[in-house]
Amino acid sequence: MKNWKYTKGLHDLGNGHYAWLMPDGSWGWSNAGLVEDGGETLLVDTLFDVKLTGEMLDAMRKAVPAAKNIGALVNTHANGDHFFGNQLLEGRRIISSQAAKEDMTIRPPAQYATWQKQWQTMGVAGKFWYEVMGRHFDFQGIRLVQPNETFSGEMRMTVGKKEVRLIEVGPAHTRGDVIVYVPQDKVVYTGDMLFNQAHPAVWAGPIGNWIRACELMLSWDLDVVVPGHGALTDKNGIREFRDYLVYVRDESKKCFDKGMDFIQAADAISLKPWAHFAEDERMYINTFACYREFGAKTSEKPDILRMLELMGQKHFRKQAAGAH
Repeated sequence: MKNWKYTKGLHDLGNGHYAWLMPDGSWGWSNAGLVEDGGETLLVDTLFDVKLTGEMLDAMRKAVPAAKNIGALVNTHANGDHFFGNQLLEGRRIISSQAAKEDMTIRPPAQYATWQKQWQTMGVAGKFWYEVMGRHFDFQGIRLVQPNETFSGEMRMTVGKKEVRLIEVGPAHTRGDVIVYVPQDKVVYTGDMLFNQAHPAVWAGPIGNWIRACELMLSWDLDVVVPGHGALTDKNGIREFRDYLVYVRDESKKCFDKGMDFIQAADAISLKPWAHFAEDERMYINTFACYREFGAKTSEKPDILRMLELMGQKHFRKQAAGAH
């Protein structure tokens, strides 16, 4: 693997591929990508607000002349940090899975704008949300701009002479996850199917689907892997993440079989093998997803405010412990 630097901004990966990285990769700080060939371009994801997306597009236009006129945009899934900047490309060809387009209305920009104004009335959930996301981004005035072209399963397109495969691997992180694979250049843009060295959030599941998606990527000949969050990597990053998912599933099953609830499981599972993974508060989301997969009597979808409250309690406990 090349010694890629994990710094904010545009990184030239060679062969007409570029990654826009946003350290530290935690809540909302997502990556994006650009594919260029023969004067044609494909953007992979926008960012969490309009200002950040504008900065990214300006940098791409300066470095890649063809990016002055982005030909198409693909949104890998329906989390706001991967599509809230879409309005800057409104009217262009915008592609996603059908499921992702449908889910973009569940927590649209207006929801985040409301939370940004009212977080102090939301208890621990609001305090946590504001600390990790709300204070860093500007959600006011963002318009919901959904894709105007959708697919299910797989879609193939060309950028210049490059074949680009859009492969739907959800439901996993979300209901409509898509990865963007360019076989001839051995490059994949994973969206949030890869959080590099961080705990993911299994909002949809089943976790088994996510493991299979990792196995699919591991079956490919890859040189560069652009994750949805975190530093550039190669297949080793996917392999480590796959092993994490297997571990969480297997350890959750042990807790489930002992009669523990998902909260007790998240607190009980040892994270020593993954001490270098960030955002361990997301374990509550992940054990909930595992329990639902095991047939536990839980709600079909996680209650976002309840999850924020649980994660906030853990986050602030750790903060308090670190202060002493």
